[in-house]
Amino acid sequence: MAELVFFTGTMDSGKSTLALQTNHNHSARGRRGLVFTQHDRAGAARISSRLGLEKDAREVESHTDFIAVLAQELREGRRVDYVVCDEAQFYAPEQIEQLAILVDEFDIDVYAFGITADFRTRLFPGSARLLELADRTEILQVPALCWCGARATHNARTINGEMVVEGAQVVIGDTEKEAEVAYEVLCRRHHMRRETAHQFGPRLF
Repeated sequence: MAELVFFTGTMDSGKSTLALQTNHNHSARGRRGLVFTQHDRAGAARISSRLGLEKDAREVESHTDFIAVLAQELREGRRVDYVVCDEAQFYAPEQIEQLAILVDEFDIDVYAFGITADFRTRLFPGSARLLELADRTEILQVPALCWCGARATHNARTINGEMVVEGAQVVIGDTEKEAEVAYEVLCRRHHMRRETAHQFGPRLF
């Protein structure tokens, strides 16, 4: 039986790495899959991992219809055995429902990867629908760490190093480069205190 599986964790927990590994493992066994992403740090139509791995993917737009994409593949004589969806938190709830239809009506495995909550600790609509519909949800076992060394459980948005809790839900930042808008992971204590590494982290001097 095909499954809809949601793999989730904070930033830096290896979601995109696992998405790429999942695609590799299935394709290496002769299965044919479709790979999707949205708002990846490497730009449109790419899945990238902070470990340096990258792969071409199909960019999910607001008008993307997964059922229509599958129908087009089948019309052109290409089978589809599985679907990998990275950054699934950004997908619309109705798109998550389409993924469930791929599983139930077409017997296609769907592997979705994404964070659950935004910088305000509010569920992303796509993630909320995945939690409601997934056959199972897997919490990634590679722990991301807060600057204090504790397990990171929350994603924080910073502007010039200071944590903010207001603003649009989706603003693409770069956690590797110094930028006005960036993201970091924090434990619950430091998220609630709004204490970021820039302001309160250990100083190496």
